[in-house]
Formats: sequence, structure tokens, C-alpha cells
Amino acid sequence: MKLVYTEQVIVSLEETLDFIAPNVSHEKLIEIRDQILNKADTLLLHPLKGQKEPFLEHLGLEHRRLIVSHYKIIYRVAGEYIYITDIFDSRQDPDKMKG
Repeated sequence: MKLVYTEQVIVSLEETLDFIAPNVSHEKLIEIRDQILNKADTLLLHPLKGQKEPFLEHLGLEHRRLIVSHYKIIYRVAGEYIYITDIFDSRQDPDKMKG
């Protein structure tokens, strides 16, 4: 299996970190980033461990999610690839996820 980060997830992660940066120390910001990325890495061993994401069912791509604190790591498995497609702050309106 190979882990692939889409452009969208890179933008989402940057936006998330930029949003919380004024309220946390640089060390805490790095810790949050590392927690998210480390959790995503666990998919290499267990790609289907996340729950199905009901807010994306309409796409028919079987998106799943992992939770890290307030953040959802949205991903899908296709063949030998695990596509990380979004980092979503779960304190937002879930309808924003449907994009």
C-alpha cells in the first residue's frame, strides 16, 4: 500500500494550522501537525480501520475517517493506494465537507 496526500489535504492542513497558530505555541502547533500525520501513517498497516464518512456517501467512493482530537482525516482506499483527501475540523458545519 502507498499513502498519497492530495493537494486538497495539503491546503486543508495548512489552513487548519494557520487558523490555530495565533492561539497555541509553535511547539503545540508542531505537535498537532505530527499527531495528524502520524495517525494517517497508521493506515499503511490497517487501511480500512477508519469508519465510513456518512457526509461523503453521496460520492460513492467509500470515504473513511480517522479522528485526531477535533480533526477528521478523510481518506479513501483505491487498489494499492490510500488517498488522504482532506483534514476537516469537526467543529465546522459538516455540510462544508460536501464541498
